[in-house]
Amino acid sequence: MGDCHIGVFGSGVVGLNTALELQKQIRNAKITIIADKFLEDTTSDKAAGIFIPADYFAGPTPQITQEWIDDSFHFYEGLKDEAGVGIKEISGYILAKSSWTATRNRFMEGLVPVFRTVDDDELASISPGDWKYGSYLKTYLVECRGFLPWAMHRFKQNGGQFVNGRIDSFSEVENFGKFDLIMNCTGLGARALCNDRRLTPMRGQVYKVSAPWLDKFYLAEHTTYIVPGIWAATLGGTKNYGSWDTSVSKYDSASIWDRCTRIVPKLSTAPVIKEIVGLRPHRDIVRVEPEIINGLKVVHHYGHGGYGVTSSPGSAKTATSMAINMLKGSKL
Repeated sequence: MGDCHIGVFGSGVVGLNTALELQKQIRNAKITIIADKFLEDTTSDKAAGIFIPADYFAGPTPQITQEWIDDSFHFYEGLKDEAGVGIKEISGYILAKSSWTATRNRFMEGLVPVFRTVDDDELASISPGDWKYGSYLKTYLVECRGFLPWAMHRFKQNGGQFVNGRIDSFSEVENFGKFDLIMNCTGLGARALCNDRRLTPMRGQVYKVSAPWLDKFYLAEHTTYIVPGIWAATLGGTKNYGSWDTSVSKYDSASIWDRCTRIVPKLSTAPVIKEIVGLRPHRDIVRVEPEIINGLKVVHHYGHGGYGVTSSPGSAKTATSMAINMLKGSKL
């Protein structure tokens, strides 16, 4: 099995974490990443990168989903001290006016070192506004501006290769060589490639601003988030399901700016670096599944939505286990 050739289609955070896991578990395998977008051209590069999955995020079972989150958290924890990897510890607040449950997170409460309820006095001191509920927690920031180049370099150091290209049909795979197995990490591209109508774009729009003084994150209702970064702070956001529009909306811009500056008024004077729109590959259940297509062994690994950073090191373990079973000839 070690002398096999595996193709990984997709070079976002899911594809790179999958390739690294394959290298870890299948020694001496030849692994090639094939993609037409790399680094800043990927959807991953636009992510705020805060390690907090939404409560609705779902893998095949609740237990497997929690394992993905746990494994991913510990993966980044093990890298946090490496120079240039784009990972740092971060703390902040989840705020709500509607209900106490809106400030809780079932994935994080038993995982992170600190997750506690904010009392009324602390709540009043955090931010202007009539916030009624709050939680404070410590987690990690994973900035893809640093992590993607690091992961690409690590992959190449381990003997991996990159090829610029794309496929619109699995019948085109042979154009890139002979593969014993394919990992399909094409994100939103899998909608057409696999005719998967459960996969849909979830449009996100954010500001990138210069605010080096910002040292806490803030998550609030209506998809509002403020995340301090290593290179820039991210102010968001939107979740427009089914929207393919990649242009900046002035209405979303106004709404995001108003919501975020109400939470942290000092941001009103922060210089704007740019505005970004990205299409997250959302699927009700992340697809990690083996399939044989016209004799070609394929493991699908896509549909992480806005939580590819948060979950892909863990889901890559599941995908790699499936790949190993297929290479050994196990029945599906």
